[in-house]
Amino acid sequence: MISYKDSGVDVERGYEAVRLMKEHVKSTYTDGVLGDIGSFGGFFRMPKGMKEPVLVAGTDGVGTKLRYAILSGRHETIGIDAVAMCVNDIVCQGAKPLFFLDYFATGSLSPEKVATVVSGIAEGCRQAGAALIGGETAEMPGFYPEGEYDLAGFAVGAVDRKKVINGSKIKSGDVLIGIKSSGIHSNGYSLVRKLWGEDMSELDKFNEELGAKVIDVLLTPTRIYVNSILALLEKGIAVKGIAHITGGGFIENIPRIFPEGIGCTINTKSYEVPAVFRIMQKKAKLTKEQMYNTFNMGIGMVLCVRKRDAEETIAQLESTGESCVILGKTVKGSGVKLK
Repeated sequence: MISYKDSGVDVERGYEAVRLMKEHVKSTYTDGVLGDIGSFGGFFRMPKGMKEPVLVAGTDGVGTKLRYAILSGRHETIGIDAVAMCVNDIVCQGAKPLFFLDYFATGSLSPEKVATVVSGIAEGCRQAGAALIGGETAEMPGFYPEGEYDLAGFAVGAVDRKKVINGSKIKSGDVLIGIKSSGIHSNGYSLVRKLWGEDMSELDKFNEELGAKVIDVLLTPTRIYVNSILALLEKGIAVKGIAHITGGGFIENIPRIFPEGIGCTINTKSYEVPAVFRIMQKKAKLTKEQMYNTFNMGIGMVLCVRKRDAEETIAQLESTGESCVILGKTVKGSGVKLK
């Protein structure tokens, strides 16, 4: 007889993983959650107070940043990245995140490891005010190298249809405000790994230019901007567009919020680019344009507002703990011009 366990899948490990992650999952529950972990589907009631609620969904993964979590054996914060990449996207439309689901896949399941990863997911959900109402833990023997795993997520939010932010009202002369990032976030890590390597004896060393151990900088979790942006919108400030600066950097992401016939100019000297990006540019011998087309360069979100609203916008964002800078302005034309 050849059992399922003989083929490499141990359902008992799966049961143990669920047991260990339960308290983390429950810590994210909000008033909208119906039911409990263990059902075939997660239930969530629609939020009240919206005349015409619209659902906004987003899905993403952590990418090859996972390699550094695996190499270092540090799995506590990588789940925050999974949540951040999704909820930061949907809040760009003005949507409040409601719930999140995760997907964790590995060759041989370690209940303790998956529970640690889920603890980070739960932390990200708490930061975003979203409930973790389900997910999938897949054990796939022979599919992943020993000790490795993949991680992705899916978030759903809601916004009143009349309050959807879509960039349609952006005009020439509007102001672009950048909210600073916590570091590289979770994009460009295929290049990051080529530049910093995977030798933990080197990655664990203190770097004078960075002012920290390299691995600490590379594993710094993605900043979650949800609460700050929602608080800004609650103030009634007319935010015309919001861009999440992920893969493609400034060059690809900022124009996504512009209507046809609008471009922008960015003053790259308006803020100090974090050391990690300056070091990587030197290592890779890339041009400024190439860097701004790959990384967030220290800016995680870009908001477009009327010129007269810029000062109030910055004051409100900074009151909720963000650090902001006026990056540039919109102009007639197309694309992003770096100065």
